[in-house]
Amino acid sequence: MHAVRLHAFGPAENLTYEEVPDPDPGPGQVRIRVAAAGVHLIDTALRAGERGPYPEPVALPTIPGREVAGTVDALGEGTDPVWLGRRVVVHLGMNPGGYAESVTTGAERLRSLPEGLGAAEAVAMIGTGRTALGILHHARLGPEAIAVVSAAAGGIGTLAVQYAKNAGATVIGLAGGPAKVARTLANGADLAVDYTGPAWPDEVRAYLGERRATVYLDAVGGAVGRAAVGLLGKGGRHLVYGWAGDGGPYSGEPLLLTEEEQTARGIETVHLLGPRLLEQVGGDVRLLEDRALEEAATGRLAPAVQRFPLARAADAHRALETRASMGKVVLVP
Repeated sequence: MHAVRLHAFGPAENLTYEEVPDPDPGPGQVRIRVAAAGVHLIDTALRAGERGPYPEPVALPTIPGREVAGTVDALGEGTDPVWLGRRVVVHLGMNPGGYAESVTTGAERLRSLPEGLGAAEAVAMIGTGRTALGILHHARLGPEAIAVVSAAAGGIGTLAVQYAKNAGATVIGLAGGPAKVARTLANGADLAVDYTGPAWPDEVRAYLGERRATVYLDAVGGAVGRAAVGLLGKGGRHLVYGWAGDGGPYSGEPLLLTEEEQTARGIETVHLLGPRLLEQVGGDVRLLEDRALEEAATGRLAPAVQRFPLARAADAHRALETRASMGKVVLVP
């Protein structure tokens, strides 16, 4: 089979498309013939040599990627035969290997791919979708809410705009550049502004008039985050889940408001990295995965997907790192 391997930490060019032996499933495992593999900003950080969520540096060589969908084509010893031939989607957890034509994983991780849901869309929901739902649980959205969504044309941002509109909220999307602004409006936002220009806060204030935002979904941090927090009214919530910079998911500057500043403004900052994302499901990430897949299967949420051939994984990484991508980036063998 073919896979994308990393032999040395560094730039995207270090990802190489190679022929490697097919993996054999071990006891309790399955082998999946991959139809789509997810690409995450954390992948770009790991490729560059950062630890990301890992306690130790990733051992090289490695095949990156932690989200895949496809068809089970082989079973390990003791694996339930019901899985053979089934379309599945899986988050591989801390185990990489997704950037490949085939991957093995424990059967206990598998999710049956809902009828009518494409492999690329399922990959978007098993990782990005579950994260979005974990964040949005804290947004308290309803017809009276006014939600400001940063990175609104990205994977989480796209879903957040749809979710907020489904709840009846007014949605203001912040996106980088005219194409992303247009995509955000097409996705249902009531207003979309280009946050790379200096005048966007004034555009939002002119649109809102006497009203104030009730929640800001902050994946950006820095100066953009501070300007967006300035749009919140009393009782507003500042939900932090990222601080995107030029080199990785958390390479920018997080917006850290002191308790005194929060009290003076009458707002609350909530940091949503880690266990708080799973509060609504009692810490069981599998329940959140099921909910995310159901939202997509029923059409309530429609993830945006940007596809790259597996052999062009380096291009996919560059698109993420330069913020040229829109929606969830997926590799297709």
